[in-house]
Amino acid sequence: MTAALKIVPDRCTGCMQCELACSWSKTGTFQPAASLIRVHIFDEEAAYAPYTCLQCEEAWCMTVCPTHAIVHDEATGTKRIVSSLCIGCHLCSLTCPFGTVFTRPDNGQAAKCDLCGGQPACSAVCPTDAIEFVDVEETGEWFAPWGDKVAQRHAEAFGS
Repeated sequence: MTAALKIVPDRCTGCMQCELACSWSKTGTFQPAASLIRVHIFDEEAAYAPYTCLQCEEAWCMTVCPTHAIVHDEATGTKRIVSSLCIGCHLCSLTCPFGTVFTRPDNGQAAKCDLCGGQPACSAVCPTDAIEFVDVEETGEWFAPWGDKVAQRHAEAFGS
């Protein structure tokens, strides 16, 4: 199964539980700065939109990494960071067109969503189902290259 996070911005209430669940899952602390999913606040529209790594088919972050620290995980379909190879150069962060490769506050290394190894904490705690974990093979609209389809859906949702 190839799975992805399907984000439905209209359902997001801005509760930030996804950020807290992610940081807890990754660090064992409730530290939103360590979260690999963020909720963007649109003040003028009083709207919210979670965003995280789209696991792009053509992953620029992976291409630019000088130490090949970003690898494709066949089991989960994600591009994940091998922390022992990351030198903290931030080229991946600079290259990501969506701003979803973050810097870990504890060690300065890169970090990005890896779908929690197939059980994303953000999706599990979202009270309004604004973040759904879906099988891309069953939902036609999210398939091949599904990262680009997700990006397109986000752009359409926000009138870009």
